[in-house]
Amino acid sequence: MPETPMDSPEEGPPPLLTEPEDGVPFVIDTERGLQRCAEALAAGTGPVAVDAERASGFRYGQRAFLVQLKREGSGLWLIDPEPFTTLAPVQEALDGVEWILHAATQDLPCLAELGMHPHSLFDTELAARLGGLPRVSLGAVVESLLGVRLAKEHSAADWSRRPLPQDWLRYAALDVELLIPLRESLTQLLREQDKLSWAEQEFEHLRTHRPVTVPRSERWRRASGVNRLKSPRKLAVLRELWAARESMAETKDVSPGHILPDSALVAAADAVPRTVPQLLSIKGFYGRAAKREAPKWLRAIESGTKNNEVPEAKPRSAGPPPPRTWKDRNPLAFRRYRTARDWLTHRADELELMPETLLTPAVLKALCWSPPEVLDLESVSAALADLGARPWQIEKCAAIVTVALLDPEPLESF
Repeated sequence: MPETPMDSPEEGPPPLLTEPEDGVPFVIDTERGLQRCAEALAAGTGPVAVDAERASGFRYGQRAFLVQLKREGSGLWLIDPEPFTTLAPVQEALDGVEWILHAATQDLPCLAELGMHPHSLFDTELAARLGGLPRVSLGAVVESLLGVRLAKEHSAADWSRRPLPQDWLRYAALDVELLIPLRESLTQLLREQDKLSWAEQEFEHLRTHRPVTVPRSERWRRASGVNRLKSPRKLAVLRELWAARESMAETKDVSPGHILPDSALVAAADAVPRTVPQLLSIKGFYGRAAKREAPKWLRAIESGTKNNEVPEAKPRSAGPPPPRTWKDRNPLAFRRYRTARDWLTHRADELELMPETLLTPAVLKALCWSPPEVLDLESVSAALADLGARPWQIEKCAAIVTVALLDPEPLESF
């Protein structure tokens, strides 16, 4: 493993790693190749480094278009998932094996679509946050701890392109090339800071947590600019336009934004055009494609005007309103929240953590808005646990939050 360079103004930048140690492997795209990959991974030892590349902004959905894996004793593998309905052979080969990912929340959903689920997890980005590193991108963490710079390009590329260019494959391979030694360095860092057990709790929460997702039929409510539409009729038109765009995008397998931006849908819902010329005069509806699809858009608009009943939006969660409204609506909750937040920020600084790592803002807001009827350390600890705080967070935060709830700073001090 490369040594971390000494901090010296005379020293140049760390060496640049431009190629995996054993070169860039061929991409697996056949059943025979997949089986060979699975057998090699099963014969390896230790954890497996995992990454995936998507085509966000180019294709419909968030599916993986390349999966990268590396394990000691089995080498580095690149898999094209498109020819396969599942990567079950790889999943079976890695049964009981720890996965190492960087920013796992980005890749776990698309890997799950391929039938891949980690038995245990180590997230190098989350470990870097807990370790107090100032920058937590993969390149920054590798440079800080391993003394090597990664050649990082093509992160926003269209990974659905076939064949994938060799320099793209090189970039993708480098994403897993150093994850195993990086895990070792981060483990040592966390152990030295007595934070390793914290990290293990966070990794398990990340592995098992299933975030609440917005139903597909309701995603139109989050369109940029939707607040401009004040009448149920216009909201219904936006709903139908959104559904039409989703259908087109899914059929063509392109990103919905490539068909029309949200701003065009909102503008059309606001104007409610009834003719092709009226529609094409709206910003965003231009070019031959817009003219060709104009009848579909007009049918969607007509459907919205006829079926203009729009149920009230369901609350995104049972959580409290935004804290900016608390000062007038619930001054005591406002005082409690501001006091607890300030004290937790100070505690996070002492622990060399970001405040949101020490305690999730959503948990703090929910507790300050609706605290237990009896305020003591036991009840606050139980409430934190019910809201999803991990044991290490409760240990570090419960006493601070309890005091803030019992004795918040006066309103005049804010």
